[in-house]
Amino acid sequence: MLINYDCKHFKGYIPCKPNKTKNYVCSHCPDYSPISKKILIIKLGALGDVIRTTPLVPKYHSLYPNCHISWITLTPDILPHDEIDTIYKWDSTSLFILTQEAFDIAINLDKDKEACMLLTQVQAKKKYGFFWKDNHIAPVDAAAEHKLLTGLFDSLSKNNKQSYLEEIFEIVHQKFQHEPYLIRRHAESTQKWQQEVQKIAKSKKVVGLNTGCGARWTTRLWPTEYWGALIQKLEQKGYCCILLGGEQEDAQNKIYAQTTAAHYFGHSSLHSFIELINACDIIITQVSMSLHIATALGKKIVLMNNIFNKYEFELYGRGSIVEPSTGCDCYYGTRCSRSRNCAHDIHVEAVYEATIAL
Repeated sequence: MLINYDCKHFKGYIPCKPNKTKNYVCSHCPDYSPISKKILIIKLGALGDVIRTTPLVPKYHSLYPNCHISWITLTPDILPHDEIDTIYKWDSTSLFILTQEAFDIAINLDKDKEACMLLTQVQAKKKYGFFWKDNHIAPVDAAAEHKLLTGLFDSLSKNNKQSYLEEIFEIVHQKFQHEPYLIRRHAESTQKWQQEVQKIAKSKKVVGLNTGCGARWTTRLWPTEYWGALIQKLEQKGYCCILLGGEQEDAQNKIYAQTTAAHYFGHSSLHSFIELINACDIIITQVSMSLHIATALGKKIVLMNNIFNKYEFELYGRGSIVEPSTGCDCYYGTRCSRSRNCAHDIHVEAVYEATIAL
């Protein structure tokens, strides 16, 4: 009996969807869909970096209709299952499977040893990005050298004018053409948060204030008194302010909620956080996971940036970047060399004006 092993619907251990739902068999199947290219993307983390790598998926779908895309990551729950055929979580079973499969294209955009070693072990006709060679990380070809060097030398990184997306598209020998971010949505939470936010916002425009930035680079943190002053100005202008954050921001967000007119729903699961951001019209944030979620959701964004290269960030024409009026001396730094952190020089008025301009 004929079996179409190259079909996108083929599972190998259970009936495929056309067989289960329509009783089709391979020899007479009108849904037969041969795979054009098998593609593997290795992008482990962090979560925000995984989200901002997803524009590669629509690019490959446009280049190779009916391609099969696999992705291995530390954070599989953020990736959309309807756009990516197989999503692997980094574990021993996934590694065993991936080193036994064969791909047409395999891409590794992480510089971690384990990711580079995996690309070296994977069987693929064409490889892009970073692999393991002579006992160290190395670019697969010249297209990956720029991204490697800007990661090693601050002087080159500071002078870089390419966005992260332009860099990774260059690595895979493609041109970024504003392909969108992708993110996994959670329909059960969408309506809930839309309703919750509209109860308090009524007809007001909703501004989500992401007050934290994670523990790695606390030099990004905006002063607490600035958040309070911004909330007051926005509320007076007629906006509804929603406080956003995770467990690290919970205590401070409760204080903001008690001392201002801003609303705080508490911290919750990742999928609820995504849908709460989706219920907002504008997001004000430092460089964080929230930036990438908001970008994926097509939100208007005011990005406060101090320690990173502003050219790195692609806002798709839906926002603006506000930086310290005095510049920044601690590029990618975890400690500020000044007596007063340069985040103090991202002025409330500048963030306010950028917000009302959207």
